[in-house]
Amino acid sequence: MNSFGQIFRINIFGESHGESVGILIDGCPAGLPLGPEDLLADIERRKGGQQPGTTPRKEEDAPHFKSGLFQGKTTGAPILIYFENNNTRSSDYEKQRSIPRPGHADFVAAKKFGGFEDYRGSGHFSGRLTLPLVAAGAIAKKIVGAVRIEAMLVEVGGHADVEKGIEHAIANKDSVGGIVECRVNGLPIGLGEPFFDATESLLAHAVFAVPAIRGIEFGTGFAAAKMFGSEHNDAIEDSEGATRTNHAGGIVGGLTNGNELVFRVAVKPTSSTPKEQRSLNTSSGRQEEFVIKGRHDLCIALRVPVVIEAVTAIVLADLFMREQRIGRVLS
Repeated sequence: MNSFGQIFRINIFGESHGESVGILIDGCPAGLPLGPEDLLADIERRKGGQQPGTTPRKEEDAPHFKSGLFQGKTTGAPILIYFENNNTRSSDYEKQRSIPRPGHADFVAAKKFGGFEDYRGSGHFSGRLTLPLVAAGAIAKKIVGAVRIEAMLVEVGGHADVEKGIEHAIANKDSVGGIVECRVNGLPIGLGEPFFDATESLLAHAVFAVPAIRGIEFGTGFAAAKMFGSEHNDAIEDSEGATRTNHAGGIVGGLTNGNELVFRVAVKPTSSTPKEQRSLNTSSGRQEEFVIKGRHDLCIALRVPVVIEAVTAIVLADLFMREQRIGRVLS
């Protein structure tokens, strides 16, 4: 439900306009140097700075550790981190309660939870909950050590030039999506398991937990369907497993092959668009025109790269710890 991971295990909690959002991390090894300052760089990246297209809602996002740390090091006990929500305007959502917003979970959440869900700011479905994911990811990055995880926005609204993509959204008074590419270097050969716990299976699972993700592809991805097998196969060049090409994206048979792990994710346009839309008024039973109120990103993809890095690190930390648990040594 709200948990992920086998050994390095996270449990996410909170709502966008509730008192706080946070994460409980179990399985973190003892003795890891850790403090709030270790999370701040990635937390700031998630805010998106003052870029055009990001939400005007500003939160301090100071991490509060409630357990699992002693004298600047992890104790091996569960780590609880929470972030306060102070800059909320819940009245924006109370006024539109009877009109489920297209693209949001409003309608399905109300049906599933019988109307008892916290609908303010999308509640537990909100992108606000990517904040605790980023916190857990910063810790996971320390566990994977020398492994380098880097994600970047490579396309916005169909434009390779990010600024042009944002300008396109502003000019049309609408929201846009984007594509984020993630590259991981320094992985050993053999990380992962066949089938359900294949490295790409776990990464896809974690990536799709990030709100607004609509697709993922590894290596050549969907373009592979148009290639010949002899063209797509990556020729092995040496005993270290280096390949001439990297169409597989660094994963073969569910296992890392020692080459660069490469994948891309598609981020949908922000559902809360400034444009007038049409939806069902559940009180009257009729469709009507409406405009979404509140503070929203024109392009949520601007803030996604660091979140993708975080969930990637979480998956890899868990896989590394599984290997250690069963005593396997990877090349």
